[in-house]
Order: sequence, then structure tokens, then C-alpha cells
Amino acid sequence: MPLNIVHEADGFPRIILTEPSGSSAEVLLYGGQVVSWKNERREELLFMSNKAIWKTPKAIRGGIAVCFPQFGNLGSLEQHGFARNRLWSLDSDPSPLPPANNQSSVDLVLKSSEEDFKTWPRSFEFRLRVCLSAGKLTLIPRVRNLDNKPFSFTFALHNCLSVSDISEVRIEGLETLDYFDNMMRRERFTEQADAITFDGEIDRVYLSTPTKIAIIDHEKKRTFVLRKVGMPDAAVWNPWDKKAKALSDLGDDDYKTMLCVDSAAVENSIVLKPYEEWKGHQELSTVSSSYCSGQLDPSKVLHGFR
Repeated sequence: MPLNIVHEADGFPRIILTEPSGSSAEVLLYGGQVVSWKNERREELLFMSNKAIWKTPKAIRGGIAVCFPQFGNLGSLEQHGFARNRLWSLDSDPSPLPPANNQSSVDLVLKSSEEDFKTWPRSFEFRLRVCLSAGKLTLIPRVRNLDNKPFSFTFALHNCLSVSDISEVRIEGLETLDYFDNMMRRERFTEQADAITFDGEIDRVYLSTPTKIAIIDHEKKRTFVLRKVGMPDAAVWNPWDKKAKALSDLGDDDYKTMLCVDSAAVENSIVLKPYEEWKGHQELSTVSSSYCSGQLDPSKVLHGFR
């Protein structure tokens, strides 16, 4: 099935994925970034800043960004690494991952360049498959070490979700877990609340999280279910009003309708031996309900799937 590649006026080629039930997704070659995911009712499920800077080499605020080979500022590279502001290519030789019926997908690849070697002298191939099916968006990242010596990296899929009102949203599945608080010099704390709710800025990395996390939007009666494999941590971020005003590529009130919940590998770096490959898996789906607790087995939420 030929890919639908659109060249917009902003100069960023994008791949449009569609499937029979009517949902769609848009993936940029720039950054390998998903910038839209709409359900069958054409409702946008991802948040995109109305002040996003669509100009290289800036990262684009919103959607699902790839943070590689560094998460945040946990290293010597630029914030969240360089993968999100490089031009990726269509993968002409994708791995034969299992096909699925009524699924639309695209395979992208990013290879180490001379430019990147100056700041991160490692030889690698990063492959990303984005799959769209009814009610579901799946991302499969794979990193292969092409060096003759090991290397390590931290990683995240930075998921910016569209919500009705941040003060009406709760996250379940992270209770009782330890987290690093980036607003407190990465001090380590233990979550005491029954569920995470929002009344101010939050910037945390929850550790050793379950494979399934629920983001419940009471006002929209919609729950995002985030399932992930190979990314044991989960970053949670909302800038709130003061920080939003300080970010030039974020609208002053954008914080009210966004929530970032990332699939991440932060506490322990991923280490690859020569020619070894790491593979992750993330699945975002939506459930029409105002409450998702009954669908989450508490023992599995707290201790993960075995």
C-alpha cells in the first residue's frame, strides 16, 4: 500500500496514516515525530502547541517526540538529545514485524551522521515503526549498535496528550511508586496519593512503573490507556501557568489542555553491546469511560505484568 506523503507549506513532509474506521495519524520525517492522532470522530487526541516553532533545527512542541540518546538534561547533549530535530528517512528495508489486519503503518530510520559524531561519537541505526489501527496508536522503537564497542543511552517517547481541563484529569497506575522530582534537584520521593491529580507544575520521573497506566479525563469521559514494554519509567510533566508563560513556543493557557506522560528509560541507561539491538513497544488507546479503575487489575498495576 503506497504511503500518502504530503508536503505542507511549512516545509515539513508528513506521512498521513488512515484506517477503515476513520481514525488518522500524521508523522513528520523531521524528528520522526507524530504530530496528529485523530479518532473516528475526527477529535484530536494529541496536544500541539499553537506557538510551536516549525523551523529547523528547533524541536516541535507537542505530539509524540523521540528523546534519544538522552532524556532531559541528564548528560552533555542538548535537551532530550538530537533525534527529535534531525531529518529521518523512510526505511527501505524494514524488519518483517508481524502484520495486523486493517492497520496502516510507516517505517522510519535515523542513522548516525558526521554531525552527531561531534557530540555523540557512536555508530547506530534507530528504526521507528508507527502503526495506526481502530482506537489505537502503536510505536515500536529499535536501536542497533553498529560500533565495535558498547554504548549506552537514555530514552523516552514524549507523549503530549490533549485533555479537556488539566484540573479534571487523574493518572492511575503510579501510586506507591518512587519518583525523581526534577523541581527538587532530582530528589527521590515515594508517591503517597491514591492517584495523581494536578493543581500546579509537575515534572517527575516515576520509576519501575507498570506496563499499563491510565490517564482519566473526567470531563471528556475518556481514558487514555498507555501500555509499554522495554521502557520501565514514566515521566509526567505539566508546566502550569508561570512556566507556560516563560516558554516561547507554548501558549500562555496551553497548559490547561495538555498533559505529558512519557514512556521512558531514565533511571538505568540502556546498554548495547556491539551489534546488539534494543526494542521497545508503546501502545496508546482510548476507552470511552469516565473512570478506568475497574479495568486495571491493582496487582498488575502495582507490580507490572510478568
